[in-house]
Amino acid sequence: MSIKTFFLIIIAAIALFMIVVAVAFRKVIKATFERDPAATSYLEVLLTYSGLHALIFYRMAHALWKIKIPFLPKLISQIARGLTGIEIHPGATIGNGLFIDHGMGVVIGETAVIGESVTLFQGVTLGGTGKERGKRHPNIGSNVVVGAGAKILGNITVGENSYVGANAVVLQDVPPNSTVVGVPGRITKQDGKRIDKNLDHAHVFDPIKQSMEAIERRIARLEERK
Repeated sequence: MSIKTFFLIIIAAIALFMIVVAVAFRKVIKATFERDPAATSYLEVLLTYSGLHALIFYRMAHALWKIKIPFLPKLISQIARGLTGIEIHPGATIGNGLFIDHGMGVVIGETAVIGESVTLFQGVTLGGTGKERGKRHPNIGSNVVVGAGAKILGNITVGENSYVGANAVVLQDVPPNSTVVGVPGRITKQDGKRIDKNLDHAHVFDPIKQSMEAIERRIARLEERK
């Protein structure tokens, strides 16, 4: 076999692999285009998006985990962490359409359950609260958006269509259609409406800020009466 023929076979194999990945992960790629304005082409997403790469590794590791293959699933997840900066335990349960934006520092624990069409930004942790065993990681409902640096800890549930603000620390259940901000996380309704995946994160309704502004207005009115 000539060197030219060898390289042609390699290129054909890579192209076939990319086609298979594009078909198998079409929902993830579609989610990327819907939620990331920087995405310009399928090829760019396939080659450069670490969130997609982490999910490819996770799906392989999870399949092996389910049939109780020892050692190898964890090895794959650690390789993926080294390559992408995203750590997904192979025992986690993840629905279709997960979009991990940027992704560096994202951690998803072993017993975490993630619904459909969820968005996670960089630095998100879906973790436990200690050394407890069994179900110890969060359940994230469908269409949830988790902002950069947020920590959701313990066997709690974040209801569908909710938004967790950047750097929030969530330690209790969150009802559907809610917004959570602050440390510890405080829950408020986002007008009872489904959260937009393209939400302007700089203008999320903050109940603490609203309360402070209400106090300031009240003080101003009292001072005017003097």
